[in-house]
Amino acid sequence: MKPGANHDHARPVNILGGGPAGAAAALSARALGSDVTLFERSKGPRHKVCGEFFSPEIEAELDRLGVWDSFLAAGPARIRRMALHFGTKEKSCTLPEPGWGLSRFAFDSFMLESAQKEGVILHHTAPAGEVHVIATGRNALLGDSNHCGSSARGKRQFGFKAHFEGPSDDAVELYFFDGCYVGVNAVEGGRTNVCGLGSEHYLKRFDFDYDAILEECPALAARLRPLTRSLKWLTTGPLMYWQNLRPQNRRAQNRREKIRVASSVADGPYPAGDALSFVDPFTGSGLLAAVKTGAIAGRAAAQCETLERYFEECRETLRRPFMTASLFRTVVNRGWADVLAPLVPGRVLFALTRPR
Repeated sequence: MKPGANHDHARPVNILGGGPAGAAAALSARALGSDVTLFERSKGPRHKVCGEFFSPEIEAELDRLGVWDSFLAAGPARIRRMALHFGTKEKSCTLPEPGWGLSRFAFDSFMLESAQKEGVILHHTAPAGEVHVIATGRNALLGDSNHCGSSARGKRQFGFKAHFEGPSDDAVELYFFDGCYVGVNAVEGGRTNVCGLGSEHYLKRFDFDYDAILEECPALAARLRPLTRSLKWLTTGPLMYWQNLRPQNRRAQNRREKIRVASSVADGPYPAGDALSFVDPFTGSGLLAAVKTGAIAGRAAAQCETLERYFEECRETLRRPFMTASLFRTVVNRGWADVLAPLVPGRVLFALTRPR
């Protein structure tokens, strides 16, 4: 626990989900003096579909949680440039501050280990008591959320990811083509993460053969030609975008989660990470948002803050990247990106996707 924290009003906190948001919530609540129990079904870290890019703001967030040195010890790649590819056009810039590349396998591992070192109790069973923070991912709280996107077959979207071995560089790159966009950036150990998203209709044309799909973009194919895939393709979906930025229907939530949630509307449960908000992966803000909202949720749970105050803070944090992602999604889907992208300075576009 961090010295100097106010422990006077900290209560015991139970957290469902041991990913970045859940671990951040556990560390935040523990720093305030709460006895924290974290429930995570998986018994070990695993690779997940994720862009694995951390914007510069992650340093301040992890430093507040006391785990910045652990992040650096995991050996993240330094990301200094951004490049956007639209067909034959490219837009590039130097980032205002360097970002980082680290695999979800490494990040989830050290976050959970750090929480346990601080005294957080980890269980791989379903919770028997009340749950105060829910950080179980995208499908946790769909009942009353504000959805964006379509679930009609053919129009659904799926994510995919693999690691590659070979020459790496210091850029985060996004390639937009046909029904897909693909992000490329280095992670620890000199590996390169390739993570994309595509429409079901487009992916089916290739029978979800992602190696073949990458060849459809000449610039991307040329970028990856010196590399060799070292991890089998992982896929997830269908994806939908939403924000759960208001108090939820707790009875419906209870039925969905099959858990006993906190007894008062005033003090939880607090959804965090993807259970709170899921935006387009090309914004690069997902992991930062997970850590930020997890930390806010842990503090709110420890101090019995009202749900309305919690959601108000989260709305302020996430409003800008969610609005920017919605606008950018429309531009890409309507084929305007080639025309409009060159008009927006790269640094401005990068800043607009960052949570406050």
